[in-house]
Amino acid sequence: MLRIGLTGGIGSGKSTVSELLAARGAVIVDADRIAREVVEPGTPGLSAVVDAFGGQVLAADGSLDRPALAAVVFSDPAARARLDAIVHPLVRRRSAELVAAAPSDAVVVNDVPLLVETGQAASFDVVLVVEAEPEIRVARLVGRGLTEDDARARIASQASDEQRRVVADVVLDNSGTPEELAEQVDRFWAERVARATA
Repeated sequence: MLRIGLTGGIGSGKSTVSELLAARGAVIVDADRIAREVVEPGTPGLSAVVDAFGGQVLAADGSLDRPALAAVVFSDPAARARLDAIVHPLVRRRSAELVAAAPSDAVVVNDVPLLVETGQAASFDVVLVVEAEPEIRVARLVGRGLTEDDARARIASQASDEQRRVVADVVLDNSGTPEELAEQVDRFWAERVARATA
């Protein structure tokens, strides 16, 4: 099994790279998706979040009100640390279950937005970092409905490109066209994945 840790800042294009790797046969373990699963209605994760932050983080239907929770944690480092202490262990446990269920010869890509922040780089055979120019990332996030201030705050709350490069084995630049990104993924697959799994 080849384990790849995929990371990059919000708006860098990690999801696109994840899709390109999946199309080549990789098994994707998506930490963001798992983070949503572990706080679905009826889960111990959601109960723990409500215990920590109160009923105002619940929507009318009993699901997590993500914007309400984000408003609390993004401006308060202590609140964010409290949330991370609830969610991160649940995400790690579920990720480990998914990796264990993959075939022994699989190429497993763990898509982990906070790989650097949570100190997980050493867990992987290869760390793949996706970057994009900050202004491009802001524009992408505004296109997804964030205000420019919110977009910049979220980017600032994560590790810097420099911090990610320290742990990176390979860096992909997603400041250009989708075709240019796909070419970089092809090259990565041929040079790093195909050789390692041959």
